[in-house]
Amino acid sequence: MHDNLRTNTTHPEPANTTTMQAAVCVGAGGPDVLEIHDLPIPSIRPGWTLVRVRGAGLNRSELRTRQGHSPSVTFPRVLGIECVGTVAASTDPALPEGTTVAAVMGEMGREFDGGYAQYALLPDALLMPVDTTLPWDVLAALPETYLTAQGALDAAGLTPGTGSRLLIRGGTSSVGLAAVSIAAGYGARIAATTRRRDRIDALVAAGVQHALVDEGASLADAVHAVWPDGPDHVLDLVGAATAVDSLRLVRRGGTVCVAGSLSGWTLHDFEPIAMIPSGTKLTAFHSNDFRGRAGRDVLQRVIHQVESGAYRPAIDRVVGLDEIAATHRYMEYNEAVGKVVLLPWAADRLPKESARMVGPGAAERY
Repeated sequence: MHDNLRTNTTHPEPANTTTMQAAVCVGAGGPDVLEIHDLPIPSIRPGWTLVRVRGAGLNRSELRTRQGHSPSVTFPRVLGIECVGTVAASTDPALPEGTTVAAVMGEMGREFDGGYAQYALLPDALLMPVDTTLPWDVLAALPETYLTAQGALDAAGLTPGTGSRLLIRGGTSSVGLAAVSIAAGYGARIAATTRRRDRIDALVAAGVQHALVDEGASLADAVHAVWPDGPDHVLDLVGAATAVDSLRLVRRGGTVCVAGSLSGWTLHDFEPIAMIPSGTKLTAFHSNDFRGRAGRDVLQRVIHQVESGAYRPAIDRVVGLDEIAATHRYMEYNEAVGKVVLLPWAADRLPKESARMVGPGAAERY
């Protein structure tokens, strides 16, 4: 992998540039409400830094916002809850021009414009300065995905060197594959689910020992065939639809961590005393906990692990701004295996023949 690394450098800003391209969500609806517009480059103001966006990971929460399921969001809005790039202009001495930064959450792409653009004006407190030699597409695949995976595994109580049994529900999602990467480094024994048999190979390639097909019913038979007493930890990325079943699967005294919402946000008719087995723990993780400076050290450790080859991010495909509507449609159909990355500057995209296989699922590039 190191043969493909390059040092992140700041490209000279185009002279007298006052406008940028952005994918604007003009209203709630289908993918076609994402339109490419020329917008004024935002002006910096106290407490905010202008970032030249070099890459942005795409996330399912952005699909829901686009569909109108985020009542606090007003349109038009530039979506995108994360990005990486370089500081273009700043009033913060700790964030000098040219600094490589990452940003996640903090109402980015919801209360204010986010990463689906060539520039983003972001709160200083949201920015995480990082050191890296990773290409922009790989770096952009990390912040939301790996911070969520790391935080969720920490919340679930998974620790290195214990040989714990971990079940990941939603294993071929970007966070699921990141969790596999981290847990494999811990020496955990890993089972993971997918709804499609043609994705079993991707799970095995990522480091899963037991790939299970989730056909919509309880996984009890499949899981107990592997671990009769159940896993020690369940990382549930499917969410509301499977949380109660996950509580039945985990061993008595084990932990279920819900950290995804592939099936939605709300658990109806939940009765904690009846549905949580005595001694079993139910917890959750929200990636907003690692926004800004709180996540900087964690992200830097992840970057070092990727640079060393210990973690292999699974990048499904890399797209440009002009492909954003089609890419939202692709994600809506649950076609992605791993992370989908947006590079808003055409010069940052590799030629088709130079596409790199970063990890399992990286078959579709450009």
